[in-house]
Amino acid sequence: MDLALEPTDEEEAWAAWAAAALLLGAMGCIQSISCKPKGFPESIVVSEVRATIDPVPTTIDESSSVVLRYRTPHFRASAQVLLPALPRKETWVVGWIQACSHMEFYNHYGDHGKSSWELPDLLEGKIQAISDSDGVNYPWYGNTTETFTLVGPSKKETKFSVSMNDNFYPSVTWAVPVSDSNVAKLTRIHRDQSFTTWLVATNTATGEMVVLQTIKWRMKLGIEVNPQRPLGQRAKLEEPSAQEQPQVLSKNEPIPPSALVKPNANDAQVLMWRPKEGRPLVVIPPKHR
Repeated sequence: MDLALEPTDEEEAWAAWAAAALLLGAMGCIQSISCKPKGFPESIVVSEVRATIDPVPTTIDESSSVVLRYRTPHFRASAQVLLPALPRKETWVVGWIQACSHMEFYNHYGDHGKSSWELPDLLEGKIQAISDSDGVNYPWYGNTTETFTLVGPSKKETKFSVSMNDNFYPSVTWAVPVSDSNVAKLTRIHRDQSFTTWLVATNTATGEMVVLQTIKWRMKLGIEVNPQRPLGQRAKLEEPSAQEQPQVLSKNEPIPPSALVKPNANDAQVLMWRPKEGRPLVVIPPKHR
């Protein structure tokens, strides 16, 4: 004999409510609170992030009797980005921002001393990093392949790529930079710089900024020089000649405020002469402090 009782109307109502509550919970909603759709920046999709340093050694150019030139391999970063439809009248820019967080750049002249390109505020610990913008399009590294601008409203998704590259191509005097002599005295070049590169989306009207990806990279090199040898045979690249490959971080890092404003590294750097004996001398002052 079946003793099961038919559910009452009240029991059916509670069962229906419980089923609905479970369904809403699975959808990530809370009973009595409407589901909030994702905002524009949360819906941005980034894929195919690539960051490399060309697997080639630094090249040395001794064609000038005045300066030694060297060209480092390129750091390259790129990403595919998918922007959702933008229903409002807004403008968003997606692109690369870069900052230098550490710099050692010494040119040694034997017993005479060394010249040093320095970033005073970074060296003194006043800032965490300094902008490596092109000096025009702050805070962006550049405004060609480096950025993409979306002007709303837009009815469909927008897919695009942004890319950037960076390398060093400086000139170093053979002779002591504070001397009237043109006799070669350069004995060694040491360079070690660290950078953080961010892929960022920002609302131009509100200033809202979202970090989409963070990359760390470093450029380190040493060049031994024998100034007694004939021009063209003086300089030799120290080992290892290959650079460490960049790191694409799994967890993004925030951008320091100093990385978003003037001055950039090129305008803030100062060339110092630091003799073995005596007081340091400013050879080239910074364009901006």
